[in-house]
This record gives sequence, C-alpha cells and structure tokens, in this order.
Amino acid sequence: MNKQFIISVVVLFVWTLLAGMLVHGMLLGPQYAALTDLYRPEADQMAHFPYMLAGHVAMAIGITWIYRMGRHGRAWLGQGIRFGIALALLMTVSIYLIYFAVQPMPASLASQQVAYDSVAVILTGVITAFINK
Repeated sequence: MNKQFIISVVVLFVWTLLAGMLVHGMLLGPQYAALTDLYRPEADQMAHFPYMLAGHVAMAIGITWIYRMGRHGRAWLGQGIRFGIALALLMTVSIYLIYFAVQPMPASLASQQVAYDSVAVILTGVITAFINK
C-alpha cells in the first residue's frame, strides 16, 4: 500500500457513502419508507450504521485494489468507464435482480435501483481511474 492507494480508499469511501445517500436516502427513500415489511425502522437503521460504514470501507478498498491490479497504460477515462460498467454489472445489476427475485419489491423500484446505482457505480469507476492514473 502506498499514499495513492490510501487517498483512493478515502475518496471512494466518501464518494460511495454520499452517492448512496443521494440514491437511496433522497431519490428512493420515499419508496423504501412504504415498504415497512422489507426494511428496518429508521432508528434501527441508525443503530446499525457502523456496519454501513464498514461496508463502504470494504467497498473502497476492494474497488481500489481490483482497479490497481488490472489497469493498463491507456487513457484513464476510458479505463474508468469500462471499469465502472464492469462494477455496475457485478455490484448493481446482478444484486438488484437477485433481490427482486427473492423480495416482494415493486418492479419499478428495482429498475430505479439498477438505473440510479449503475450511474453512481460507473462514476465510481471514473473516479477510481482518475485517482489511480
């Protein structure tokens, strides 16, 4: 690990946390609130918030590590977009399709989760490539 790796992890931690708050707290929050049987009450969510933070730290470390192991000497923007698309397929599309298959979630919500989070994750790939160029 070097300084650039640490900077990448910190920036990605902050970015993924903020992007998650935007997508899930602001854009989709009202729809989640209507699904009381699927999600913890807000007070219980806050009690479990340290697990959310730990998850974002793990995500930032994993994303940085994978990108740095597979980057090529090409333009960072193209690499970032490709990496972001791969992340979206792995982290977003597949997960929300699986959740939709096993949870009583409206199709409209699942499609919005895929769309919004895919954009956020592709941006995550671009940010990762920019920091680690």
